[in-house]
Amino acid sequence: MTAAYADRHDGGPAADVDMAVVGAGLAGVGLGVRLRRAGRTGFTLLERADDVGGTWRDNVYPGVACDIPSALYSYSFLPQPRWSRVFAPGAEIHRYVRDVVRSEGLTPHLRLGTGLTSARWDDDAATWRLTTSRGPLTARVLATAVGRLSEPRVPEIPGLATFPGRVFHSARWDRELPAGLRVAVVGTGASAVQLVPEVARRAASVVVLQRTPPWVLPRGDRAYAPGEAPPDRAALAAEAERLFDARIAGTTAETELRERAQAHLRAQVPDPALRALLTPDYAVGCKRALFSDDWYPALQEPHVTLEPGPPVAVEGSTLVAASGARHEVDVIVLATGFETTRPPFAHLVTGRDGHTLAEHWADGMTSHASTVVHGFPNLFVLDGPNAGLGHHSALEVIEAQIGYVLGALDHLDTTGGPLEVSAAAEAAYTREVDRRAAETVWLRGGCRSWYVDERSGRLTLLWPGRAAEFRERFGAFDPTPFAPDGLRVG
Repeated sequence: MTAAYADRHDGGPAADVDMAVVGAGLAGVGLGVRLRRAGRTGFTLLERADDVGGTWRDNVYPGVACDIPSALYSYSFLPQPRWSRVFAPGAEIHRYVRDVVRSEGLTPHLRLGTGLTSARWDDDAATWRLTTSRGPLTARVLATAVGRLSEPRVPEIPGLATFPGRVFHSARWDRELPAGLRVAVVGTGASAVQLVPEVARRAASVVVLQRTPPWVLPRGDRAYAPGEAPPDRAALAAEAERLFDARIAGTTAETELRERAQAHLRAQVPDPALRALLTPDYAVGCKRALFSDDWYPALQEPHVTLEPGPPVAVEGSTLVAASGARHEVDVIVLATGFETTRPPFAHLVTGRDGHTLAEHWADGMTSHASTVVHGFPNLFVLDGPNAGLGHHSALEVIEAQIGYVLGALDHLDTTGGPLEVSAAAEAAYTREVDRRAAETVWLRGGCRSWYVDERSGRLTLLWPGRAAEFRERFGAFDPTPFAPDGLRVG
């Protein structure tokens, strides 16, 4: 237990609350702040870990940092004017979340070390009955804010379980890792691009196993000078919104972004053979576009080896690459991403008809307004189906969802509830998302990514539009889709 939260409640969750919020990352904490500011104090924040912060608590690998300008990565209602860098380090973002909890009086609402084990809607009592690792509770309203980067994805590699050295996922970094070891990094996504240059500075050797090369754009990170005025948030937001044009397949903006990424690769990798290995065969943005000025230079260090393929086996302390090359290593780092399209928490939530969210989402996650789901009354899912952005800060959608939830609570207070979105409204929203997604690089870009449901082939993680449109349409609650045959308005 950290000193900052020494006054937390350790007796388990209160038996009855108006609202239970699962997860104390940016989404859950932001909702807690807005609830408390609205005078709603009958809520509890359930967090399975012993600290707040979500992904910024869990990811402590060397080099972890924001991958959008940090001026966009704080709540608009609680801006952080003192970021140290253009792209804030992860520890700084974690400290920001903890400071918000303390300054906004959320500590009494926190139930740390309290994992959700099940949540079942009781139709007769019109309430959610929750079981947790620290006891049961009931809640009129349930909100999940667990995020999409909370459950590490671990690949099946024959022999991995018998590896005699250290094996860990990038989100479970071994803080005691000494220098001078032979390190293998599996994966070349967002985490790997940040950690490999830092690991290479301390390791005796590094082998990077690349299944698919990422598109990488210039980063331009720097420290802010003492007394330097913070960047204009509105201008940065407008610039980020313009990036959405490049997410529509076949546009001039997409071509220009590809040319920019290609120029960065040519400038930093003079060797044509290595450059060919690092050139993706899919559209920029189909997978997450990354920003780095030291990824390509790190791969050209004499003690760093790029393997253009995944590992196929581990034999003792030898990692066998797809090329047939064998590498003796002391450490295997799995920078292999997260369970995103099939969130594990969905198995724990049972709705009105006895089906779980996981069953409801068997063909891919669906919702209305990316926040509510038919068959699950008084449930709000933050940072869930089609609630991410491929061009902007995640907080843009999260804050809109929080506004939606607050409006829904006001409506519930007036009507008595329960509040359940219609099947027709969810189906209409899903059709709209699918239609709009069909024109984007996420579905037409020629790649496999964690944005797309692997079974149905649907885009289920991202909102296929601009952030401003999402805020305009879904930043306030509209009761129309909650009528028996209600459809979305807008």
